[in-house]
Amino acid sequence: MKKTCIVTGGSSGIGLSVVQLFLENDYQVFNLDLKSSHVGEYRQCDITNLDQVARIIEAISQTNNIDVLVSNAGIHFSATIENTSESELDKVFGINVKGAFAAIKAVLPNMKANKQGAIVLISSEQALVGKPNSFAYSLTKAALASIAKTTALDYASFNIRANAVCPGTIETPLYHDAIDNYCQKSGANKEDIHREEANLQPLGRLGQPEEVAELVLFLASDKAKFITGSLQVIDGGYTTR
Repeated sequence: MKKTCIVTGGSSGIGLSVVQLFLENDYQVFNLDLKSSHVGEYRQCDITNLDQVARIIEAISQTNNIDVLVSNAGIHFSATIENTSESELDKVFGINVKGAFAAIKAVLPNMKANKQGAIVLISSEQALVGKPNSFAYSLTKAALASIAKTTALDYASFNIRANAVCPGTIETPLYHDAIDNYCQKSGANKEDIHREEANLQPLGRLGQPEEVAELVLFLASDKAKFITGSLQVIDGGYTTR
């Protein structure tokens, strides 16, 4: 019998790579995203609508044991605290943190009943180090790291593990959107900025979403059954500096 994995934000970037890799490893994968996708079993879902998230996951749990949740849905936002409005903070927090809260809360009854489960949150290296012009984004990614640790402690007795993956600069559509926005505002050349970003990494390149997906799959597997409450960095060595 196939194991079941739920991925939030699985229609592009890291999320899409996670969906594809879990499918290749014989999982039944449900993708909760506003953006439609033909990869996996797509469920249209606004991750900021907590009631909708709960209803969709409840429907899935009626016919499936939920083995894995990958809480990946998120957005990027660049600004200092002074240049962040309350509505902008609410938007970033609502998607990045409250979306994770809703998904985790919804899968826990099923996982508790089955006395097993793996939860993987996609955080960021910014949970560990500060970056300029990144107040709201860094705040939410640090919150996800905290959620992984507290959830790991609260549900260890049910054999439910929770870990956070902390990617560095990964070449995704989100990355390219951020670079495009910066270049549009600053007039900088995109190729130059792309090269500079790569050179900031000790390994001299950007990470790829498929590499992050491999780490997520490992954390969800029995090979990682003694790993919980951890922050797993995948950043080409950036945070070692």
